[in-house]
Amino acid sequence: MRHTGFVQLVVTTRPDLAAADRIAFRLRDAVRRRGSASLGLSGGSTAPALIEALIAETVPWSDVTIWQVDERVAPDGDEQRNANQLVAFDELPCRIRPMPVTAADLRAAARRYAVGLPGRFDVIHLGIGDDGHTASWPPDEPGIRDSERAVEIVSEFHGVPRMTLTRRVVNEARSRVVYAVGASKRPVIERWLLDDRSLPISHVRSAWTSVFLDAAAAPAVPLQ
Repeated sequence: MRHTGFVQLVVTTRPDLAAADRIAFRLRDAVRRRGSASLGLSGGSTAPALIEALIAETVPWSDVTIWQVDERVAPDGDEQRNANQLVAFDELPCRIRPMPVTAADLRAAARRYAVGLPGRFDVIHLGIGDDGHTASWPPDEPGIRDSERAVEIVSEFHGVPRMTLTRRVVNEARSRVVYAVGASKRPVIERWLLDDRSLPISHVRSAWTSVFLDAAAAPAVPLQ
């Protein structure tokens, strides 16, 4: 375990288990302190492993509500939808709040979704793309990331429109868990931890952010 600035970096053979353990701890702590817990879940290729590990954790699920961090604008059941990954929670008593990306008026739907968000998330899970994006913040559209709104619509990102939480919501969370694996992530992880401000993920608040990586994704450069 290393601290790079205020980011806590954990490199392990099973980052999915370690990240799930951290999220579960935050949820249990929130329920103990406030009677309920809120979790923001990102999509992406690594999300299923994390979700499987999280479901195996001991969590007071009836007191937990899960929101989406980002979602592709596509029909229900479409293979691109992050919501497909949330089906794994169907056997648990938690509440799921999927993003309303099938609405006719997406911006109005985004405003309604924003109204229902918790005042402050207990924990938000984030991934990181090879281009340094997180949530669905495009590298070339800082206005999406930096919007004063809580939820924004991305006109197109990697070929698909998106709905996403903004930096304000992500950084106001009590904690953040970043999870990434594979050698393709190493270059962008190194750039992020060396404070490359051109990367969207560099605008995620460092304090109370934990980063869980496997050895292949771990930075090869010395970090302070």
